[in-house]
Amino acid sequence: METLDELDDVTISRAIIEHYARDLIDALDTEVAIAGGGPAGLMAGYCLARKGIKTTLFERKLSVGGGMWGGGMMFSRIVVQDTGRDVLSDLGIRTEHYRDKYWVADAIECVSTLTSGAVQAGLRIFNLVSVEDVMIRRDEKVSGLVINWSPVEMASLHVDPLTIRAKVVIDATGHACEVVGIVANKVGGRLNTESGSIMGERSMWAEEGERAILGNTREVYPGLYVAGMAANAVYGSPRMGAIFGGMLISGKKAAEMIIEEITANE
Repeated sequence: METLDELDDVTISRAIIEHYARDLIDALDTEVAIAGGGPAGLMAGYCLARKGIKTTLFERKLSVGGGMWGGGMMFSRIVVQDTGRDVLSDLGIRTEHYRDKYWVADAIECVSTLTSGAVQAGLRIFNLVSVEDVMIRRDEKVSGLVINWSPVEMASLHVDPLTIRAKVVIDATGHACEVVGIVANKVGGRLNTESGSIMGERSMWAEEGERAILGNTREVYPGLYVAGMAANAVYGSPRMGAIFGGMLISGKKAAEMIIEEITANE
């Protein structure tokens, strides 16, 4: 019969604190900082980390995955089109053909597999961390994030934050486009949109939303990219519901654009 080793409670606590603190200190200087751990943020992090780009992702909630966990109205299945299916297949995620151009995947398998692949590729994820501000320097470029614990934000406690320095920031916070909102409200600079400001998410139209999301995935302000639903919200395009191909490909495109930028500047 197997027996377990004797354990010391303080040693367990010490191991957690030392390792977490070590990783957080290392993350204070990163190449790419991602706000939001939904499908677009995770996909961007996976692609960047796989190319050897030091990437750190901050997620406000306890779990990553955004709205993908719940599929459509808590039916834990998602739909992707052919191009989205190719992305899932590359990750080893199974899909089932429904009809021409429509594929169905298990939402739980999608999130867990993508998250595991991203972490194993080198993406460092900090959950329960909220982004409350950005770092701006004399060149008016976003040069990092200001973070705090999510429970601090939720309880409205007056606790000062910490800072993360990054070459590039990705806003993948979904419908709220929170980082771009901070830039628009606090920095006051003109965004790379038709109006110069956040144009706002439009009502559901899956076809148009999916078509628009790739064009909307871009640098919206110096040093700040948008991906996923945040991109459509910033540029005034429709939401698309429980079809996730565009979200995944948007994250991949943002990563490719940033890799090209970082490589060109080396």
